[in-house]
Amino acid sequence: MPSPHAYALAKPPRHKRMLAAAGDWMRRHQRLIRNLQWGVVAVYAVLLIVPNLVPLPDRTAHVWDNITVFAQFVFWGIWWPGVLLSMLIFGRLWCGVLCPEGALSEFASRHGRQRAIPRWVRWPGWPFAAFLMTTVYGQLVSVYQYPAPALLILGGSTVAAIGIGFLYGREKRVWCRYLCPVNGVFGLLSKLAPVHYAVDRKAWDACPPESAAREAFNCAPLVPVRTMQSCSACHMCGRCSDFRSAVHLEARAPNREIVEVSDKTATVWDSALIIVGLLGAATAAFQWSSSPWFVTLKQFFAGWLIEHDTIWPLETSAPWWLLTNYAGHNDVMTVLDGAVCLLYIGLITAAITIAVSLPLALSVRLTGPWRPKSFHHLSHALIPLAACGVILGLSATTVTLLRADGFDLTWLPQARIVAISGAFMWSVWLAGRIAYRKSTSWPRAALATMAFALATLAPIAAWVLMFWIW
Repeated sequence: MPSPHAYALAKPPRHKRMLAAAGDWMRRHQRLIRNLQWGVVAVYAVLLIVPNLVPLPDRTAHVWDNITVFAQFVFWGIWWPGVLLSMLIFGRLWCGVLCPEGALSEFASRHGRQRAIPRWVRWPGWPFAAFLMTTVYGQLVSVYQYPAPALLILGGSTVAAIGIGFLYGREKRVWCRYLCPVNGVFGLLSKLAPVHYAVDRKAWDACPPESAAREAFNCAPLVPVRTMQSCSACHMCGRCSDFRSAVHLEARAPNREIVEVSDKTATVWDSALIIVGLLGAATAAFQWSSSPWFVTLKQFFAGWLIEHDTIWPLETSAPWWLLTNYAGHNDVMTVLDGAVCLLYIGLITAAITIAVSLPLALSVRLTGPWRPKSFHHLSHALIPLAACGVILGLSATTVTLLRADGFDLTWLPQARIVAISGAFMWSVWLAGRIAYRKSTSWPRAALATMAFALATLAPIAAWVLMFWIW
């Protein structure tokens, strides 16, 4: 019999036991989690629908006395920045426990046609394409400023989630797994989370079949749990906790997945979403309305059109669901405005993509022979910087609303400097770790890391222009 001392040495640390117990608690309280999800659905519906039933607010409206401004603040000032931050801390816990679209899609799948998932749904480029389309379209209709575009985009996404759930899968979240516009972003950010569900393959395979049958669970986001290495697709719902005594909620180093696992899992679509989507298009979408370059482009094309006696693009507007059109609030996008907006976002996206990709490719080459997989792996080191940019961009709405209500935000510039500097150092640290793993010597790894640092300059410069110069 082992001594008490030997047992104490073998006993897992307290923090590890507490995390595992938290995962087991979630597994035992799935009904409570489902009730919580339906509560979020109710709040989501109220905030999305009610502002469309009342007149638009005037300039004197505040967060505390107008439902439209309140909903705007909750959605774009707290909800979405908070969700992105939660990915960095808890992984995709939001998706598994709180997301209204996930709950509605799974409910529809439980009572729907339950067809096989078609090949077009499983196309791996959807996370990139859907994010790019919704980001650009949201700017054309001013989704952050008005309730109707928010209802169209967010509500339309919810209706699509229900429709896909009704058609495909059996109690699954097919929409969340393949088609959700932010699925790819959430998957990337969750790679940095310090907690995940770890799988012990030996314990899994050693479990008797009859015991596994009794513990069977439904993985709604279609994750192959037995072979799961990355937590990108895991919704952290807790249903699989302690399955076969092999799955447990555990702490991990925030850098581990990107440095070690992404070498096997990184894809071209990840690189496209990080570089073109998050660092390029999202940055351009956040900054165009405050950019003097946009004004210069618009004036150039307006002058050219006038010289050629073509006035209609300067005077013609479109329905609000195509271009912003709120004449009562002196906020109307003409055809020229919309075209220049698209051109500006496209040019800035292309410029940032090139300015990031070339030094990144050089960094890969400095570590050894050129391999596309190495490029995609190294692009994952940009995730902290990309996450910082998107969170700061979304928080600009928070700042605007708080300032309008008289809040003192004199500390904000310093906070932004700290956030961007921290994200830069984190990304460079990750790149250095990856370069060292792939290089044959320290000097080559150091040169590769310096080349990677050059890849961060363009997006950082874009944020400096947006927050401190314009």
